[in-house]
Amino acid sequence: MGELPEALQVSLIPVLNDNYVFVIERGQQAAVVDPALAEPVIAALEAKGLELTAILHTHHHSDHIGGTPGLLQRWPQARVIASAADRLRIPLQTEGVQQGDHFPLLGEEVQVLDVPGHTRAHIAFVLPVSGHLFCGDTLFAGGCGRLFEGTAEQMYGSLQALAALPAETQVWCAHEYTQANLRWAAQQQPEDPAIAARLADVLERRHQGLPTIPSSIGLERATNLFVRACSTSELADRRLSKDHWKA
Repeated sequence: MGELPEALQVSLIPVLNDNYVFVIERGQQAAVVDPALAEPVIAALEAKGLELTAILHTHHHSDHIGGTPGLLQRWPQARVIASAADRLRIPLQTEGVQQGDHFPLLGEEVQVLDVPGHTRAHIAFVLPVSGHLFCGDTLFAGGCGRLFEGTAEQMYGSLQALAALPAETQVWCAHEYTQANLRWAAQQQPEDPAIAARLADVLERRHQGLPTIPSSIGLERATNLFVRACSTSELADRRLSKDHWKA
C-alpha cells in the first residue's frame, strides 16, 4: 500500500490588536488567508520550512491585505486570489473569483461564496473535504461584521448561506471578538443556557490567553444571535443594538 497523503492543517497567527492570519498547510506548501502583515507570516512559514503558494483575501480592508506586498517580495510566484468585483481595491490579485467558482488549493477544492454585508464585495472560502470555512469579517464567533457598505438584507442572506454549511464545519473568522459578542448576547437573552455556557468557556479560554477560534457552524447556529435572527429586520435591530452597546 502507498503512503497516505499528509493531512491538511490550519493554524492561526495573532497580529495587530485582534486580527488573525490563517495558515493552511500540507506537506511543505502553504497558503495564507487575510495577511494583515508580512513579517510574522514570513517568520512563521520560514520556521517550518514552508513555501507560500497562495494568498487568499476575503475583502479589501487594509488589515486583511496589508501584508501581501511583503509576502510577494519573498514568494513572488504566489497566487493572489480575491473577489473579481474588487480588483481596484485588491490590486495585486492574480485570480479573481466570485460566487460559484472553485479552484484547487494544496490538493483540495475550494468553493467561493459571495457574502456581502460588511463590504459590498466580501467573499468566503469553503474547503468542503476537510471542513474549513474562512469567512473574514462576515461571520464572527458569536457575532457578525458591521454593515459598512452592505445592507441588513445582504448580511442576513450571507449569514443564512454560511449557516447552511455542515454543522461540523470549522469557522475561521478573522478577529478575536468572541468575548464581547457573547457578553452582549448574554445581556440580550440572559435566560439562554447555551449562550451562558459558551460565554463561560470563552472567558476561561481568554483568561488562559488562548484563542476562541475556530468555532463551528453548529455552535454558531446554537449561540449566535445574528445567525439565529428570523428576519432581516430582526438582524438589523440586533446589529444596531450591538453597534451602540457599551461593555
